[in-house]
Amino acid sequence: MRLSTLFTKTSKTVLADETAKNAKLLIQAGFIHKEMAGVYAYLPLGLKVLENIKNIVREEMNAIGGQEIIMTSLQRQELWEITDRWDDQKVDIWFKSQLKNGTSVGFGWSHEEPITYMMKNYINSYRDLPAKPYQFQTKLRNELRAKSGILRGREFVMKDLYSYSRNETEHQQFYDSVKEAYLRIFERVGLGEITYLTFASGGSFTQFSHEFQAIIGAGEDTIYVDKERRLAINQEVLTDEILKQLKLVPDKLETFKAAEIGNIFSFGVKKSQQLGLYFADEDGSQKPVILGSYGIGITRLMGVIVEHFSDEKGLVWPSSVAPAAVYIARLGEKPEVVKTADKLYADLTDSGIGVIYDDRDIRPGQKFADADLMGIPARVVVSDKSVAANQYEVKWRQQSQVRHLTRQKLFEKLGV
Repeated sequence: MRLSTLFTKTSKTVLADETAKNAKLLIQAGFIHKEMAGVYAYLPLGLKVLENIKNIVREEMNAIGGQEIIMTSLQRQELWEITDRWDDQKVDIWFKSQLKNGTSVGFGWSHEEPITYMMKNYINSYRDLPAKPYQFQTKLRNELRAKSGILRGREFVMKDLYSYSRNETEHQQFYDSVKEAYLRIFERVGLGEITYLTFASGGSFTQFSHEFQAIIGAGEDTIYVDKERRLAINQEVLTDEILKQLKLVPDKLETFKAAEIGNIFSFGVKKSQQLGLYFADEDGSQKPVILGSYGIGITRLMGVIVEHFSDEKGLVWPSSVAPAAVYIARLGEKPEVVKTADKLYADLTDSGIGVIYDDRDIRPGQKFADADLMGIPARVVVSDKSVAANQYEVKWRQQSQVRHLTRQKLFEKLGV
């Protein structure tokens, strides 16, 4: 990616009505565009980050048997009436509209109902179970107050997986495998140390759930953490009874603000019974399928990463999700400098290394500031001096030291 051809630009200012740090930095760095409160467009660099996060999630979901699909955003009223979740008094975040023929439709805030109804076409026998479809889907939720930047939006990307099991043992085995997969995901995106499995309310979904909460100052939730056991409890369900059940000692708990980045729910057989999803077991009897639901907010995860890793200079991306691994800053237009920088760009790209090539005719200071603002892990300077020394001036985003490396050493450091 050559910055001379990238249509987005960095900025020193942000919209006056934007107060969230994550959105401010992402707008300044040219990663997102604010359409309205709680609604953001993801620009080329922002989309690369989202796709990197999605690929990590996809790998872990596939590893536990998930199969990727994509459902519709438009939802039928009658399905949600069957389960008593269409009424705005029961679920107050619906966006609703009407077709030209007067039929009422909703815009998907979740997908348990339509995907469970769809699975009636594919689940008939115990031989069809378990089934584990998942998707990456844009959700629409009519939040009363869209705040906190991309941590809480009216439109956002979610990964939602649904498990269909024949009995509680089979369901619990998969439920536990999702817990482990989620912990691997959060470790891989750099949030492992601050993320805790958290006992919480099920909200509009079910009575209780497990959340994965990341400790950040901008978080909307309050959690009580037992660091030794890597376990937490959400303030909303904090009772003596729950503490006793989880064997948590009040004196050992620390209080933190946190943001929910994942959740898992057990629905049991209720939705299957409501929507008529039954299967023939080995003895020939008809039984309702056990449903589980597992979500990760992809765009929210991106926002939490920004909140946790950013500094006074801008974004600081972990290498696993960064839009590029290297930022080449070419200083000057002399033929030998241009030739050297062009070759480095081509060779790194051919080696599978993501590169942002700053080939613009601007001051070096602005290039260095943009490299820091964008949060690219490694900045490589190509200049008269570096060409003459047959070395590259290299600085890692989270380090102050500038190193001078040969081509061979640079490629070794980048894992090529």
